[in-house]
Amino acid sequence: MLKGARKDKPSVTGEGAQLRTLLAGVEVREVRNLVTRNGVITEVYRSDWQAGAAPVAQTLYVSLRPGALSAWHCHEAQLDRIFVVQGCIKLVLFDDRERSPTRGEVSEFFLDRARPTLVTVPPGIWHGIQNIGASDCAFLNFFDRLYEHGNPDEWQLPPVNDAIPYRF
Repeated sequence: MLKGARKDKPSVTGEGAQLRTLLAGVEVREVRNLVTRNGVITEVYRSDWQAGAAPVAQTLYVSLRPGALSAWHCHEAQLDRIFVVQGCIKLVLFDDRERSPTRGEVSEFFLDRARPTLVTVPPGIWHGIQNIGASDCAFLNFFDRLYEHGNPDEWQLPPVNDAIPYRF
């Protein structure tokens, strides 16, 4: 073996399930594309999935240009549910919640339309999203509460900071 080479860690099980570190309260639901004679159908969200067990109050459609980065942000009360509908993103989560068993841990997801996945991000988890594809990407974000324009539940840090141990 060449000097400096490192062995890859397992990333999937023999059945194809992705192996990843999940922060406390984060939920991941992989869904299937249904190929029909006319195209492809994907269930994006169902209330019986109990994703975060809170109702959907508002949905945003967000598109990012190639290489674009939206990081870091956190909500005190709002729950996010993220679902990629076009392209490929890297979603990184950092847990800084005082009483969390996963405080100080980072979780990284590579999400793509080819493998539909709904990720539920609870309040208090810092998150950043980067378009890692060569064309625009897009995702849906299902909030559990309405966005308050006069008093946003949105806290931000710059992409490079000393508080979060991750570099995009």
